[in-house]
Amino acid sequence: MGANAQTSVPLFVANQVLTAAQQNTSAATGVPVFATTVTRDAAFGGSNKVLAEGQLCYLEATDVVQYYTGAAWATVGPAPAPTSGLNLISATTIGSAVSSVTVTGAFSATYDAYKIVVTGGVASGNIQMQMLLGASITTYYNSLIYAPFATGTPAGIGNNNQASWDYVGYGTADSLSFNADILDPFAAKYTKLVNAVYTAVNEAGSASGVHKTATSYTSFIIRPSSGTFTGGTIRVYGYANS
Repeated sequence: MGANAQTSVPLFVANQVLTAAQQNTSAATGVPVFATTVTRDAAFGGSNKVLAEGQLCYLEATDVVQYYTGAAWATVGPAPAPTSGLNLISATTIGSAVSSVTVTGAFSATYDAYKIVVTGGVASGNIQMQMLLGASITTYYNSLIYAPFATGTPAGIGNNNQASWDYVGYGTADSLSFNADILDPFAAKYTKLVNAVYTAVNEAGSASGVHKTATSYTSFIIRPSSGTFTGGTIRVYGYANS
């Protein structure tokens, strides 16, 4: 518990002489500071249970500011730091008949690993989906291991020092399909493409690769190998580091 955290909310009475400690606590905090919601509720118990709408407090456990709505406590911000699992960072809507979509503010120091998923929407034909980091159009290496549905015979395709990662998704007149994991895009090191799911009309497989440029990126581009996309949503998730 921090030095300014309170464990009670005093109720002063007429003609009461206030101590320096009581005055200093109020002056130092500005708004009441509590270790947790438990100590907050305990402090506002008893004769001080009735709260005014707009009452503020700060919680040390989650680093958030809260206000009282008149019925319950609500969070002003900032949002609590993610602690586990996948956390949605952004959702970008794809426009009409576009030849590329840029997603900005996708990567930061908050996460080391990301999942990018595209759902909904359609393509102007049966086309591969490509991915680029920032504005970089060189040093993309990746391979696709796939099998045709009719035969099940494994096959592979490799891309050496290309202008984008290829075969990382697929689009048809029915839907767009993209699901890939990205490692270290914000770090100033090679960015890795991990297990991009490739589901085409007559075959399916998995693509992986590396971008051999040690640069920090905050944005990426998804585009069709030819033709256009219409509709759908690009969602970016971060894997919590702890």
